[in-house]
Amino acid sequence: MAKVITDSKIVDEVLERGVEKIYPGKKELRELLLSGRRLRLYCGFDPSAPSLHVGNAVLINKLSQFQDLGHEVIFLIGDFTGMIGDPTDKSSARTTKTRKEVLDNAKLYKKQAGIYLKFSGDNPAQTKYNSKWQDKINFVKLIDLSANFTVQQMIIRDMFQERIKQEKPIYLHEFLYPLAQAYDSVALDVDLEVGGNDQMFNMMCGRDLQKAINNKDKHVLTMKLLADDHGKKMGKSEGNAVFLNETPENIYGIIMSWPDGVIGVGFELITKLPLTEVRQIQEDLKLDKINPRDLKMRLAYEITKLVYDEVKAKKAQDQFINTFQKKEIPDELRVFKTHNIKSANIVHLLVEVGLATSKSEARRLITEKAIKIDSEIINDINKEIIFTSEGFVLQRGKKQFVKIVKE
Repeated sequence: MAKVITDSKIVDEVLERGVEKIYPGKKELRELLLSGRRLRLYCGFDPSAPSLHVGNAVLINKLSQFQDLGHEVIFLIGDFTGMIGDPTDKSSARTTKTRKEVLDNAKLYKKQAGIYLKFSGDNPAQTKYNSKWQDKINFVKLIDLSANFTVQQMIIRDMFQERIKQEKPIYLHEFLYPLAQAYDSVALDVDLEVGGNDQMFNMMCGRDLQKAINNKDKHVLTMKLLADDHGKKMGKSEGNAVFLNETPENIYGIIMSWPDGVIGVGFELITKLPLTEVRQIQEDLKLDKINPRDLKMRLAYEITKLVYDEVKAKKAQDQFINTFQKKEIPDELRVFKTHNIKSANIVHLLVEVGLATSKSEARRLITEKAIKIDSEIINDINKEIIFTSEGFVLQRGKKQFVKIVKE
């Protein structure tokens, strides 16, 4: 078993880096960590997609920091809760999934979590599936557990209030999701849960249930969002989410499309660079001491290196420089994902990605030689564009660019 590290400087860094809030408080958790007691902590991941993304990596990175302190870390795959779907911030009910769909989605999760966590050695992280205990809950047990919460607690949440205003349905199983997640804390008998700040309600339900059933205080640590300085998140809805199963070139390229305002927090949340170095980067950005593009290239390199290796990260960087910088293509590009479509007619594609308002305008632009793919002029209105995993840049004139990525 690994020795628990109680160095106050290291502990303080773990409790500071990327952390938004700690319940019941930072002081209480700090004292516990400095006591030398080995804590048991976890973070759960519902397999809603066949790959983890950098938003998940923020949380796994924090788990790894506690693992390095010598604490017992659990990487929980929500193969039960993933079938329900978390209603948090959803304007309508999620589509439920089968166990097979959820498990198929989770196939790469442990391998991808291994980018940050160690699953072998003297303090290996554990992988658990919450169906192991959730499947055993009968109706009597469910009634007993649900008696610890009120309808008012659940219905007061913002997304449910909004649905009531819009006369949209709220399903009973959505009310039960926080209870299911809360029971994970009880079944695992943890001292600490790590999650995004959007998960605070669910995690606090787990804190209440842990106290009620195990008479134990569970600490809750929420992380900052991966967002720019205006609060705009990097995610699927914005078209700039980075899934960990992307090619090195796509990971590098999508990160380069992020706004400058996410650079500082990106280094803090996703990379393993020392916090002192991260703070210096953030200070340099604030004082305009360095070109943000250069720092963004380093961020893209560091993340690509973590997901793959140094050789592939260098190759992705070289390709970006040769494809974009030397051909005067901006490094901040809107990204359009093709959603498993293999090809498209150039005219249809221009309209679909918003570089032309109509097919007639698209044909005119092509005729006028105003359309390029990776800096090569397209002059055939019937040209069929084949989508590749490496992606390409579709350009209108001198100032409008879209990165086309095969999903």
